[in-house]
Amino acid sequence: MLDLVTEAFEPAFMQRALLGSLVAVVATSLVGTWVVLRGLAFLGDALAHGVIPGIALAVLWGFSPVIGALAAALVMSGAVTLVSTRSAVREDTGIGLLFVGMLSLGVIIVSRSETFTTDVTTLLFGDVLGVTGADIRGQAVAAAVVLVVIVLGHRPFLALTFNRDKAATLGMHPALAQAALLAVLAVSIVASFQAIGTLLVFGLLVGPPATASLLVRRVPLMMVTSVAAGAVAVVAGLLVSFHHGTAGGATIAAVSVGLFFVVLVGVELRRWQQVRTLTT
Repeated sequence: MLDLVTEAFEPAFMQRALLGSLVAVVATSLVGTWVVLRGLAFLGDALAHGVIPGIALAVLWGFSPVIGALAAALVMSGAVTLVSTRSAVREDTGIGLLFVGMLSLGVIIVSRSETFTTDVTTLLFGDVLGVTGADIRGQAVAAAVVLVVIVLGHRPFLALTFNRDKAATLGMHPALAQAALLAVLAVSIVASFQAIGTLLVFGLLVGPPATASLLVRRVPLMMVTSVAAGAVAVVAGLLVSFHHGTAGGATIAAVSVGLFFVVLVGVELRRWQQVRTLTT
């Protein structure tokens, strides 16, 4: 068993894939905990797709995809905030329209590329085995930014999660807290797309935090548990990918989601066993 692990992570590209994916897990787990607690999964998914036009322009014009993704994510965050606060349209309807619109725009832009199929595949599904040292350094900076904002914004985020009006009366500035949360959500997505792609980043953004929510209740402990669950998904996903030739990013995302259902079944069986013990 140990030989299977050491063999898989002996190549340098696998070590970079592992490190890059683990850094992505830290960023997505910290933000994803608030996404799960506040029921913002659809928003997170929409924002993950909202970066596609920026990355597509970067691919077409030859500048850094990270810059393009960050710019598009900030535009998407601003548009979501505008729709949710200034429009008579329901928030989920506005987010859905932005989701489809940004995804369509990104594919239209990439269709101008001579290597359309390759570019779209990389854009949507990432290239975890192609992560470079520079990518990892950029991810580390982004993860550090996310960590600082999450720590400093803990109280406003917590108040916003339970009662927006109460947060306002406590002087927590819910609108500012919402904008900050969207901003770090965008940064975490940008930090992760190189490893697992924009389409699959949602798996790490929601999967590990959702798993953690089944096991613990306190927010800081949820974040730590989420990082641990994400790390398990990364290692297991890369092992399966290496030994069976599957797509790395997709395998990591699938394991992340699968782990949630395994834990869910375990929790329900334990609860059933407790009820049965009490009634006998």
